[in-house]
Amino acid sequence: MNRVKILLFMTTAASAALFACIQVLSFGSADVLRGANKEFEAIIIAVVGGTLLTGGYGSALGSAFGAFILGTTQLGINFVGINSDWYQVVLGSILLLAVLANTYLLRRASGTR
Repeated sequence: MNRVKILLFMTTAASAALFACIQVLSFGSADVLRGANKEFEAIIIAVVGGTLLTGGYGSALGSAFGAFILGTTQLGINFVGINSDWYQVVLGSILLLAVLANTYLLRRASGTR
């Protein structure tokens, strides 16, 4: 079990280092703020994809679906011409709807109200 955890941490660190190298080669410089506020989007992607906030259930396919929904939303906001400052409001609304739907479906599946 410890070996698996160590290998997963090593793989994550290697992936982050590779991504950082690609970013530097693409943009010609490094910037610590390049990925700022992406944690919020990652949480929303997971929740929209069906991952339970309480843990215990989630899938990679669901997360891919959540990323598709979020990307489509971001492009839609840009195409419609809405001010990009409203993107965070839309993200919060999507998260709220996903959490409410998640809670409703979890209660319905467990038989409690």
